Amino acid sequence: MKESAVRAASIDAAVPALSIVIPAFNEAARIELALDRVLAFTGERELKCEILVVDDGSSDSTALIVQRYIAAHPGGRVQLHRMGQNRGKGAALRSGVLSSRGARVLVMDADLATPIEMLDRLWSALDEGAEVAIGSRATHGSSIRRSQSPLRVLFGRAGNLWIQALAVPGVHDTQCGFKLFEGEWGRRIWKMSREDRFGVDVEVLCLARRRFGLRIAEVGVSWEHRDGSKVRLKDYFDVFLKVPRIVWSVLRARE
Repeated sequence: MKESAVRAASIDAAVPALSIVIPAFNEAARIELALDRVLAFTGERELKCEILVVDDGSSDSTALIVQRYIAAHPGGRVQLHRMGQNRGKGAALRSGVLSSRGARVLVMDADLATPIEMLDRLWSALDEGAEVAIGSRATHGSSIRRSQSPLRVLFGRAGNLWIQALAVPGVHDTQCGFKLFEGEWGRRIWKMSREDRFGVDVEVLCLARRRFGLRIAEVGVSWEHRDGSKVRLKDYFDVFLKVPRIVWSVLRARE
């Protein structure tokens, strides 16, 4: 991402150049650090952005911490959206994306497994013509600083072969939680999504590719496994079993 181009986008656009959507379920221990990192990064680039934290029915102090953070950082850059109850990552992301106004929309995880600095790579991919750019741990340029357990790696690889065969051929990592969309396409895609949990990653990419024929750029990123992940082993099976239904729903989808 060229800083001069980013500044121009920020100055000329009537809307934020970027919306960043962060789903948060019981993230009290790290949400403040995530917001600090994101604000520092966007501030260095003079990037006009809005940061939407979607509290997914947390039972800890996540929402209170974000409220205090907003009070300490006035100006409307950080916003808190609260779900009435825990509905899942997919539901939280959908709520955040549909509330966004940015010319581009980034969805990212609160644990910073993929650092915000990787946005530069995804931004360049959109500049080069893609409508969707996704962070990948399984393509050229990727770097795994700390891997998952061997069992999770095995399940992930097996699941991706299944996902490629049925849903999004040629995409080697649908589940990395770092994705950038051209804003209007992102809102259009997420409005059509129905999955409330981790299957939503497959669904939105399947919609982008097979419903709208969009170009998806898979971009190698740095990634580090974080303790406290909300993804459980049974979630791998849940996504695996849902893939045929997701594809069927996408092929029948109407706006």
